[in-house]
Amino acid sequence: MLMPYHVQPTLYMLVPAKMKRMNVHRILVETILKHDLMRMMLVWLLWEINLCDFSRGERTDFEAAAEPECNSAETNFYSNNGDDTLGYSKVDHKRSSMDGWNLTSQKLIDSFPLDPIRQNYVRQVRECIFSAVQPTPFKSAVTLVAVSKEVVEDLLDLDVSITETQEFIQFVSGARVLPGMISLAHRYGGHQFGVWSGQLGDGRAHLLGVYVNRRGTRWELQLKGSGKTPYSRDGDGRAVLRSSVREFLCSEALNYLGVPTSRAASLVLSNDDVKRDQFYNGNVKNEKGAIVLRVAKSWFRFGSLEILAYSGEIELLRKLVDFVIEQYFPLINATSSNKYLEFFSQVVTDTSYLIAHWMSVGFAHGVCNTDNFSILSITIDYGPFGFMDYYDPNFVPNTSDDEGRYKIGNQANIGRYNLDKLQKALNPLLDPMQQLLTEQILKGYPDLYQTKFLELFKAKLGLSGLDNNDGYLVAYLLKLMEDTQADFTMTFRQLSEITKQHLKVNNISEEYWALQDLAKHEKFLDWINLYLLRLKRNAADSDEARIIRMQSVNPRYILRNWMAESAIKKSERNDFSEVHLLQKILRHPFTKQTEAEGAGYSSRPPPWAKDLRVSCSS
Repeated sequence: MLMPYHVQPTLYMLVPAKMKRMNVHRILVETILKHDLMRMMLVWLLWEINLCDFSRGERTDFEAAAEPECNSAETNFYSNNGDDTLGYSKVDHKRSSMDGWNLTSQKLIDSFPLDPIRQNYVRQVRECIFSAVQPTPFKSAVTLVAVSKEVVEDLLDLDVSITETQEFIQFVSGARVLPGMISLAHRYGGHQFGVWSGQLGDGRAHLLGVYVNRRGTRWELQLKGSGKTPYSRDGDGRAVLRSSVREFLCSEALNYLGVPTSRAASLVLSNDDVKRDQFYNGNVKNEKGAIVLRVAKSWFRFGSLEILAYSGEIELLRKLVDFVIEQYFPLINATSSNKYLEFFSQVVTDTSYLIAHWMSVGFAHGVCNTDNFSILSITIDYGPFGFMDYYDPNFVPNTSDDEGRYKIGNQANIGRYNLDKLQKALNPLLDPMQQLLTEQILKGYPDLYQTKFLELFKAKLGLSGLDNNDGYLVAYLLKLMEDTQADFTMTFRQLSEITKQHLKVNNISEEYWALQDLAKHEKFLDWINLYLLRLKRNAADSDEARIIRMQSVNPRYILRNWMAESAIKKSERNDFSEVHLLQKILRHPFTKQTEAEGAGYSSRPPPWAKDLRVSCSS
């Protein structure tokens, strides 16, 4: 099974017998009724919890692809409240100049104490959320490798022509400070590979400021690879070209796949030498430095809360969580005594949905540490990620992960582990009864995840309505795929392209190469018969409608490792053509494209793809 959850008795059990979503308030009611002394709380507790019984993840499948704001999958997940005092969101058009286009960190600075030490050197920092520190420009000239027109124009209100100016290139490479801009490095901690690592923080990232666009949406702009900060530890504060190309492409690719994610506005390359031991084997090489301008609603993560709880800075912890609730969770009553409980409930739900979405496209994050998990449940901190080629629940994209802790088949369990650490970080803000209730909320995580997982995979198979055997049908297919090492993406895609009649008579032509691999299994026809029988139970559904529906959720193109590697190798020779081609193709992953077919992006991966290795070094 793609994602066996550890509480399940068998490896291939996808979902519990009940297919309905577990409501958080039902869990709490059952808990409360077991305790006489708690019954009096039932009425007000249900009132408070129902305020947050919505879910930002509970839209129709891949609905985000049809939403405004650059088709951002996260656009309507969070509050669009802007800071009216900023003034610059009044523009109702794309700017043709950066004059008057300003960023500010003032709300963050006013809300939290800043690190009192302004010198930029590595140290342990306490009693603050941010340190004020400027990016370090490259010494050599920089080249603009790529920009996301959609991010620049639709999120940041800038005409894409601006990206050709030196003014813009200097800004996105950390060499230009806009009027009033105070850049910040965020202090956070985290559990890394299951061990508390203490202070971590933005060791090579600078938050340039907040921009509220013409739609009133708040975006935080951050440079990655922009130099040392107090949190750099033993690092040099830089990022190299190979990892930056991967982050730029994948953050945009996931967005167009409908997966909540941070965005990438630009990628610049320098000739500065950055020394890296890519595979930690003593082979140190000089690589080219690069910077990505990243955009997200917020960069707060689980570790933002953990560092404060571990350091005993409880009032600052309370101030941070209150800020997060007020700024990003508008449906939670900020004056409620139960607001932290509601906040945790929402993060549990959204985290489960995020990981289910990762699984639906075969994406493995690679380093699911608590410092890499967003409080807003978006995909952040792209490192040694990977999309599966052939189906393998033990797929580990990170060669640094010797024990396979973050293999794709363990991501849901790791989500549960990380949420447990978040719950512990919140405990100082909760009374004993609320602590008990957060434990009950967390127990609902498996059902939330499994229900969303099944919903997404039913859509991938074109199944509508309810059927108690749908979980079995999905699990059966995944087992066949595992046994035959059938390609994950193209198996589902080709099922969405082939007709039922061709399946019925087992007429599978060479163009359906992934299905041909699957058909080698002795149980293939048994599964096909079950599948066709289930499709008949789709109410008033034609084969043409099924095909259209399935192709809208099953991508033909994903950012496979071999594609990224090919683009990186060319970029190292200052040939950015494949970066641009991939960027173009991945904007429309569900649509068959002539250029993509010519490049082999939907063909069987080349043999050398199996030997690719990606590490934490970046």
